[in-house]
Amino acid sequence: MGFVKAQKTKAYFKRFQVPFKRRREGKTDYRARIRLTNQDKNKYNTPKYRFVVRFSNKDITAQIISANITGDMVLASAYSHELPRYGLEVGLTNYAAAYCTGLLLGRRVLKLLEMDDEYQGNVEGALDAGLDIPHSDKRFAGFSKDSKQLDAEVHRKYIYGGHVASYMRILMEDEPEKYQSHFSEYIKRGIEADNIESLYKKVHAAIRADPSAKKSEKAPPKQHKRFNLKKLTYEERKAKLIDRLHTLNAAAGADSEDED
Repeated sequence: MGFVKAQKTKAYFKRFQVPFKRRREGKTDYRARIRLTNQDKNKYNTPKYRFVVRFSNKDITAQIISANITGDMVLASAYSHELPRYGLEVGLTNYAAAYCTGLLLGRRVLKLLEMDDEYQGNVEGALDAGLDIPHSDKRFAGFSKDSKQLDAEVHRKYIYGGHVASYMRILMEDEPEKYQSHFSEYIKRGIEADNIESLYKKVHAAIRADPSAKKSEKAPPKQHKRFNLKKLTYEERKAKLIDRLHTLNAAAGADSEDED
């Protein structure tokens, strides 16, 4: 006895709804997003800001964003590729660089809102920017799952690149060749394990001194390359057709003369 193969009919495909584009691309978790952007209705049109961080292979992006019906509005943004301006030219994607990028964005947005004098943040020790962001200590380096407490000394070590310095010392002793290749950019700039902490302190101070964004000095492209044909207007298409007809008529006339 045979069986009938279940086929998806035209009616099924007419009702099929594809997921949102950013869901298909794996960029947005809409379940998480709605919890971040939902605002109490008694707050009327007050923007609800969120601190967004993205890590790529070569850069760290930090933005302060509010959701709007027309789309997300970016209030301010900072990138780790800006840190060479402040004296940090290497290790732009590590924990200490992420801290510097967050500090830069915090100070930048406060300066933008002209509130940087009122909100200095925690100036001594960990140089916190002065923003009030809901967070959990669980996210920080130095948090122990067993004791459920944050070890402030470990966290401080990571903020000032101590973990990088200790790895440098280990490689120098055990694998000098690997140290030469792995930390070649550090060696080129004369950065050693002992002066890493002072380097980050200088970067933090430089960020506080001038967090404003600097416009790119790169000149915009003079002419955009076209990889497809320019769309013609109705008049241009009409003129092109008339030219083609004239050419055809002329060719037909020449053929008839040759026959005579």
